[in-house]
Amino acid sequence: MSRASITDLYRIDDLLAPDERAARDTVAAFVDKEYLPIIGKHFRNGTFPLEVVPRLAELGVFGATLTGYGCAGLNNLTYGLILQELERGDSGLRSFASVQSSLCMYAIYAYGSEEQKTAWLPAMGAGDRLGCFGLTEPDFGSDPGGMTTRAVKTTDGY
Repeated sequence: MSRASITDLYRIDDLLAPDERAARDTVAAFVDKEYLPIIGKHFRNGTFPLEVVPRLAELGVFGATLTGYGCAGLNNLTYGLILQELERGDSGLRSFASVQSSLCMYAIYAYGSEEQKTAWLPAMGAGDRLGCFGLTEPDFGSDPGGMTTRAVKTTDGY
């Protein structure tokens, strides 16, 4: 009996396609066997386990809903199930995967040039390049509409 069948009181699992369950269960196994045994040490040390990045990439977590560029092209439900399992392991792990995929990779996918997509998305999907997303600044917190910081190109950079 799977872990999901024990807690799935409304039999939602029955509504999932086999590939959706398989993706969820694969990530759940990773969380149980590879992540939970190490997260306590990282919590105590105030560190993030970067050693799991290659494994997350191998599992197709980064850019999971994107098509092409080496990304998995999964549907949104499967992506949500994957993130739910990562969250079960640790909120920081889910946030890391979500920022890499949804905020960074998707922005390039949706708004970048073909040159940018080709240069960045395969490397980010493989976990060789990590993105970041700055959303907090003084006086506005996490309100992107109120942010005033802008990057301006100069002769010395930005």
